[in-house]
Amino acid sequence: MFSARVIRNGLKRAPLGARDARRGIVTDADVDQARKYCVNQLRHGDYEAYLVRRFVPRPAQDAYDALRTLNLELVRLPETVSNPTIGQFRMQFWRDTVNRTFAGEPPREPISILLHKAITDLRARAGDSSTSSLKFWLLRLINTREKHMENRPFADLSALEDYAENTYATLMYMTLAAAPLGSVHLDHLASHIGKACGIVATLRGIPILAAPSQPIRGPSGANVGNTRSPALLLPLDVMAEVGLKEEDVFRRGPNADGLQDAIFKVATRANDHLITAREMMKNLKSGEDPGHDYEHEGEAEHVYSSVDGSGESTTVDLLRGFGVLLEALPATDYLQRLEAANFDPFKVKSSWKLPWRLWQALRRKEI
Repeated sequence: MFSARVIRNGLKRAPLGARDARRGIVTDADVDQARKYCVNQLRHGDYEAYLVRRFVPRPAQDAYDALRTLNLELVRLPETVSNPTIGQFRMQFWRDTVNRTFAGEPPREPISILLHKAITDLRARAGDSSTSSLKFWLLRLINTREKHMENRPFADLSALEDYAENTYATLMYMTLAAAPLGSVHLDHLASHIGKACGIVATLRGIPILAAPSQPIRGPSGANVGNTRSPALLLPLDVMAEVGLKEEDVFRRGPNADGLQDAIFKVATRANDHLITAREMMKNLKSGEDPGHDYEHEGEAEHVYSSVDGSGESTTVDLLRGFGVLLEALPATDYLQRLEAANFDPFKVKSSWKLPWRLWQALRRKEI
């Protein structure tokens, strides 16, 4: 979901003039500049999000662009810092930035400015309390990224799913909240799709994270250290089951014994979540029960005033929020290409079909 170039080199800061920095007031020109910056970062660093953003509900597009660009920033941190302490400082910077932005005092940097615009618009449409869930999800995303900053393997598949729920599913919750769309069924669908996206992102990152670390250059060009050591984030229980050793992957890459078997098992779990989401969509569109309970209902920010699994409101919500659910398409596309490569992540070919598949899914209202 992210280009190797952006992961290794990081995002570039958009310049702000000295007069703008002193002004302390966010103008329309500032917002336009911030929006262009975020969209450009997605275009070059997360092209799939760049494609999906076009179909996100219009009221949520600024929030989507800002949040996805912030996610890029958080993803690249382990690759651009020489030790975990510096990374923790950066994470704290973003927590402070979020708190200041929601308090109406965004720092003079593009992500904060665009997020402030989205928050202001949401409060105008839905009231001051409408942004509380957005802040909750955003801080959870940052905390989860910090927890996994050292790229340690997941203990088991369930731990990988928890990570995906707290990152990619949470990004989808935030987009829905920014619309705003408070639906148990949309959140339930987002949970399954987000878990699939998180698992897919882990699989896609294997060729990058398993590669040798890169040197970090100081302002003078001198080597001031190295990025993280090679890492393999596959669940340990899956690796043990197939006899895969991470040292073999670091040395032999795609030729490591058991790698393809482990990839197959993990990819199957992602595909299971996508199948479940499709079955839910089919049931809900037919006016039936989704087929199973939402495991997170009743948790923080997952409390709903009413649950209607067959009424007209569900159909309306699905139509309004369908663009958010299109996150399933890039995950499906990658899994198909992974299968074509015999579950060797080092040999997955790029695809030109995703824009066409997104348009087709939007026309048919199917994921």
